[in-house]
Amino acid sequence: MNQGTDPEELPAEVLDDVASVVGAEVTLLSRLAGGINGGATRVRLTGGADAVLKAVPRAHPGHLDETLRAQRVVEHMRRRGYPTPAWLGVGATATHVWQLMDFVDAASAPQLTPSLVDQLMEIIELQAGQASEPYDHWSYAWRVATGQQPAGAGPDRNETAEQSRLRQSIAGLSGYSSEVSALVERLRLGCADAPPPRAAPDMVHADLATPGNVLVRDGAVVAVVDIGNAGSGTRAIDLTALAWYTFQDPLLGDVRRRLWTRVLDLVGWEGAAMLAASHVLHMLEIPIRDGRHDAVPGVVKRGHRALDELNTLR
Repeated sequence: MNQGTDPEELPAEVLDDVASVVGAEVTLLSRLAGGINGGATRVRLTGGADAVLKAVPRAHPGHLDETLRAQRVVEHMRRRGYPTPAWLGVGATATHVWQLMDFVDAASAPQLTPSLVDQLMEIIELQAGQASEPYDHWSYAWRVATGQQPAGAGPDRNETAEQSRLRQSIAGLSGYSSEVSALVERLRLGCADAPPPRAAPDMVHADLATPGNVLVRDGAVVAVVDIGNAGSGTRAIDLTALAWYTFQDPLLGDVRRRLWTRVLDLVGWEGAAMLAASHVLHMLEIPIRDGRHDAVPGVVKRGHRALDELNTLR
């Protein structure tokens, strides 16, 4: 994903563009912690209201369109009580794409606890039947997990440039090591016969399991942020990501069983195996791409463990 821009490096034309769109001057205050993509800066608007500005370098010609799509998802979900901050404006300069949203006076979760995961499961249920944009994470997960394209299909016009790059990177994972190759083969075999999924009706956040994207106050989730990759599909995608996260903490074993059970209720064992395979492949790709070779064995071990657990529930 795109890395954000430090406040000190933010070009003046970005601030000028924000001011022209929202009709208020913007004063930079401080960089905010949290969020996997970084780049969030607390700002003050004329009149004293605080907001959060996130500006990232333009990555490709469709970058602004993707951000506008995310803004539409935010507006749609907020009308249905989804706890994500309002977006006050979106825009782009020749070099950056930016978004401005309400500031929420809460802290990023340092880690997910059983209580926070339970709360996030309830929030995910608000996503049921709320697909509003034709950006299909469900079919993308199938393409990642199986390495296939639907029969007769060309490039998916709803696949982003980032997704296309990730799929190409994932396709080469088997060449990393024999251990990675064995896991990739097991993942592929587990969903080799899975047919292309039908369109699913849910909104998908696609990054809900990152603790920095969960804002809490007094032990309660008050907002989820970093919704820029949101789209449609099955909410089981977000539940699967949460299940993967729970392996980091032995205290989350019981809640993981509830997560697997809910995923199975929503998409069945075949669908659960496909979503798990897609997520594990993404989790393998990240440290291999970044050269964090010491992290790869742990991901391999966790990937096998996730499949073992699913097999016991078959």
